[in-house]
Amino acid sequence: MSGHVADPALRGRLADAGLAVVVGALVLTVAAFDSDTTGLDYALIALSSAALAFYRAAPLKVLAASTATGITYVLHAHPGPLAALPAFAAVHTAARVGHRGWAAAAAGAYLAVYATTGPTAQEVVERTALLAGWFLCAVVTGLADRNWQAYLRQTEQRALEAERTREEAALRRAGEERLRIARELHDSLTHSISIVKLQAGVAVHLARKRGEEVPPALLAIQEAGGEAMRELRATLEVLRTDEPTGTPALLVERARAAGLAVDLTVTGKERPLPATLDHALYRIVQEALTNAARHAGPAKVHIQLDYGENELTIWADDDGTADPARPPTPGIGLTGMRERVTALGGTLHTGPRAEGGFSVRAELPLEAAG
Repeated sequence: MSGHVADPALRGRLADAGLAVVVGALVLTVAAFDSDTTGLDYALIALSSAALAFYRAAPLKVLAASTATGITYVLHAHPGPLAALPAFAAVHTAARVGHRGWAAAAAGAYLAVYATTGPTAQEVVERTALLAGWFLCAVVTGLADRNWQAYLRQTEQRALEAERTREEAALRRAGEERLRIARELHDSLTHSISIVKLQAGVAVHLARKRGEEVPPALLAIQEAGGEAMRELRATLEVLRTDEPTGTPALLVERARAAGLAVDLTVTGKERPLPATLDHALYRIVQEALTNAARHAGPAKVHIQLDYGENELTIWADDDGTADPARPPTPGIGLTGMRERVTALGGTLHTGPRAEGGFSVRAELPLEAAG
């Protein structure tokens, strides 16, 4: 993972070095056609061009180095306009990072020195005017590039803010809908189940009071009513809070206690997660274990959590009865799991395994959740 993180910086350094090599090669090639070029001239060209490889880290130092060595080369060899290419590139990069004053000063210094060279006054004026246009173009394009990058950053920030606002609105609407469903369930089912439970309890009490044997069906109704009430209360609590009530490790322990063979493996550097991602992790593991308990038969389930640099990967594989030739139709649980993963910008893969059993793999980006 760390190699992928370093790639952009490495590519940037390679691009800077490529710029220095290209500029140096052009100026050195032109200088090679001049029979009066000396070793000092070649050294000055090489230094002026090589400095460009460090313009990202120290743009002002590169500007000073390229301009100073370029001016020295001009005073020593009286070259043509192309010799200003390293200084031109340094002026452009300095203007692009916001040092337009220093860029203009360096360009003016180079032009002032260059104006003192040349065989004839007319040629000096023509070359100096040409270079002045180049340097003006370097400053203007540098500033334009800076403004363009600022515009792109601002546009990206606005898009992120709009996305965040949409997500917050969606979460708010989802919360309001959960509360509405909770109220409906409480007002309708709670009353009905309470009546059934109460009537069954009264019937059992009267039967025992008369010394009669209580019918097993009546006892079953009384017990089922109590269990239904407890489950309904738990469901209403989840709907009202929508917060996880434990950890994946606790879910695994509960599944084992219920008779499901489960093992949990954690790889990578385990660390605290943002609330949304921690919630999604809990729900995905919970749903995977629930599906395995309902549909896999006497199977063994393996849960693996992989904490990567940029993403969290969740595996839940079982060796149950799922058959690749007859893939199951996704139910409410898998559909909800997919919606939860998609909302976080992740990907979900579910389906029977080739060797038998069912597999769930969710990949959740850590940046988006953060």
